[in-house]
Amino acid sequence: MDFLFTDFLGTPTWMWGIFITLVLGLLALDLGVLHKNSKEIGIKESLLMSGFYIAIGLAFGGWIWFQSGQQPAMEYVTGFVVEKSLAMDNIFIIAMIFSYFSIPRQYQHRVLLWGILGVIVLRGIMIAAGAAIVENFHWVLYLFAAFLVFTGIKMLFSADHEEQDIGKNPILKFLRSRLPVTEKLHEERFFVKQPDPKTGRLKTFVTPLFLALIMVEIADLIFAVDSIPAIFAITTDPFIVYTSNIFAILGLRALYFALAALIHRFAYLKYALAAVLVFVGSKIFLADMLGIAKIPPSISLGITVAILLTGIVGSLFATRNDKKVIDEV
Repeated sequence: MDFLFTDFLGTPTWMWGIFITLVLGLLALDLGVLHKNSKEIGIKESLLMSGFYIAIGLAFGGWIWFQSGQQPAMEYVTGFVVEKSLAMDNIFIIAMIFSYFSIPRQYQHRVLLWGILGVIVLRGIMIAAGAAIVENFHWVLYLFAAFLVFTGIKMLFSADHEEQDIGKNPILKFLRSRLPVTEKLHEERFFVKQPDPKTGRLKTFVTPLFLALIMVEIADLIFAVDSIPAIFAITTDPFIVYTSNIFAILGLRALYFALAALIHRFAYLKYALAAVLVFVGSKIFLADMLGIAKIPPSISLGITVAILLTGIVGSLFATRNDKKVIDEV
């Protein structure tokens, strides 16, 4: 049992084991018990589920404080808040994907939840690679920081989200040309067997629900190019980076159904997210100017939360008279 106390990426193996067991347990509870049968998820249930995941994520931060001390815990919470905030911007893209494939609301949760498994693997690979690069080439952090500042400024001055033609996506075109795809959905199934129009023999086809899953995974992969450098700008501890990422995404998938209905109310959220990116990137250079190792995690967390609250409260106030109808499901 000595291997449980050996370090893996700077953290005892048993701590990694507890994290992975907790995440897999949550997924099994969600997919195998709470949502064993496909059903529509309303705003109320979405908010309750998200609150549950947020509570679990913050409790995990408290456990890190107990095991490793205040600074790692504060870095975890800061990373958790930044990741969850930035991931909200991905809701637009996911909503477009579901709309393009005409995925009914009762099947959307299934796509998002199975997508988590891909996120766990892909984020793990990207974070492990990033940690190895940063450990051997510390100056890469400055490239990450400059990239975040550039991305934040670009987001600040870019146009609002425009409706994209998902059908013109080259990856989707490639998938359609290589995979046999059914013309319509087959309830909640990703794969079905049906006669091949050319040979008449039974053949395995993928459904549009599976294509939607692949496109959601690709959207998350592209989004990770922004979010992972943002977390590395907060801490280079792979355990903190990975756990804060996964817990934030778990909660956001649950919150999707409420956000998709209410996203029109967050008129200034994009600008708040841009400001967060600029702040997270610039604080590395600011620390050098002040002659300190890094900005204290408590200050980083306070400023990040203040920026986000300003954007959210300002948005809700500006759209308080918005009469757009929200379908309560």
